[in-house]
Amino acid sequence: MGIKVQTQSKKVNKAWLNEHVNDPYVRQAQKDGFRARAAYKLKEIDESLGLVKPGMAIVDLGSTPGAWSQYLRRRLSPQGAAVGELDGAIIALDLLPMEPVEGVQFIQGDFREPEVLASLQAALAARGIAKLDLVVSDMAPNLSGIADTDAARIELLIELAVDFAREHLKREGALVVKLFHGGAYEPAVALFRRTFRVVKPFKPKASRDKSAETFLVGRGLKG
Repeated sequence: MGIKVQTQSKKVNKAWLNEHVNDPYVRQAQKDGFRARAAYKLKEIDESLGLVKPGMAIVDLGSTPGAWSQYLRRRLSPQGAAVGELDGAIIALDLLPMEPVEGVQFIQGDFREPEVLASLQAALAARGIAKLDLVVSDMAPNLSGIADTDAARIELLIELAVDFAREHLKREGALVVKLFHGGAYEPAVALFRRTFRVVKPFKPKASRDKSAETFLVGRGLKG
């Protein structure tokens, strides 16, 4: 008679799946038509800080599967609708493909590559957008589990997002980035403080308690 062995990974996967299915934000996302619970993280940040307003030009970095773009699209709609009229512009970018979101222009590519950044800049120019009101970044690297390596990867993405914001944001514009408590946290906060007049760390309720994930918001470029 064979002995059935349940591996640790199977237990972990089952526990994660059970938690995910019963997660109130997952259920709410399904009800509201959002592709991921991440929409409520941006919603909390926006409602707390008043970031998104009709008429804005916004770039969504690390956009796939599209929940942040969906939320932004609804906020720029006069009726808060998922389809129809849009007051403003949203350009989304991700390494992975993204199902279309009505009114959102999507560019697939690696944000770390100069030619992809050039495509994004060309898309802004084609729309007559000289400067952006808001850049949001839910980008996260593939984590290796090696602390120093992961910190370096996270730091690089944040530095690229800040460099992009410096070049493309209006003086009073804002940048939102995702980061994690760990080796990259303090350098990221220091970089934001050098770059923005107002810096606010934000841990949304929709971000799981045991997650090291947090967000940094910078407003008003210095210099």
